[in-house]
Amino acid sequence: MNATTRGLILCADDYALHPLVDEAVARLAQAGRLCATSCMTTAPRWRAAAEPLKTLRPRLQVGLHFNLTESHGGAHAAYTLGQVLAAAYARRLGAAQLRDAWRAQLDAFEDAMGAAPDYVDGHQHVHQLPGVRQTMLAELQARYAGRAMPWVRSTVPAGGLWRDPKAAAIALLGGWSCTRLLQRAGVAMNRGFGGVYGFDAPDAAAYGARMQSWLAQVEDGSLLMCHPAAAEVPGDAIGRQRPVEFAYLMSDAFGQDLARQGCQLLLKQ
Repeated sequence: MNATTRGLILCADDYALHPLVDEAVARLAQAGRLCATSCMTTAPRWRAAAEPLKTLRPRLQVGLHFNLTESHGGAHAAYTLGQVLAAAYARRLGAAQLRDAWRAQLDAFEDAMGAAPDYVDGHQHVHQLPGVRQTMLAELQARYAGRAMPWVRSTVPAGGLWRDPKAAAIALLGGWSCTRLLQRAGVAMNRGFGGVYGFDAPDAAAYGARMQSWLAQVEDGSLLMCHPAAAEVPGDAIGRQRPVEFAYLMSDAFGQDLARQGCQLLLKQ
């Protein structure tokens, strides 16, 4: 990487949600088009889905996608995002309940992968909410005392991306507060965040246009989230958008856009 190239982390969320998501992650990682994937250890198929990750992990960072809002068809007790937000800001999320959730999901990750996660983030960014972020920090500090602690996703927008209303809302709903808390505790994080949009790109070219805008504004060390799948995921709220993202990320156009914007993926060595 030369002095003018900005390195970034491209992270695919929702691993283990569905086989089509896992297929997309594997194909993107093998093609050198992905830096990280965040795993839903509450998914019923998590243990089976974890096996292929063990061969991908030398080239891919693998993290915990902490979940409070995805029920997996009833296999995991969950709430809507609105319910979680309301409870968090009313200080009605019990510390013991949150501690047990963090421990159970981290235990499931370590049991299946045989190692700690490289990093931690949250499904629908719940890790940054009041109560959740404090419990996360306490559990990480206790669990990984004396050894390398996973880094944590910050959702503070990179560059001028805070002007996007949805990105600003995510940052306001805990992004800045969580980042300040973790900075004071000396926890490592990405240096900016992008990839936020309304999941409304009609085709790969339209998604690519959004990607070009993000790439133009990210800082060195930023993280872009994505949500690919090899085909439409039935019953998923963003199921139709996932293959659109996958098509672009696998295309020559993505590689050309990275080079044009002076960006390079920070692939795990």
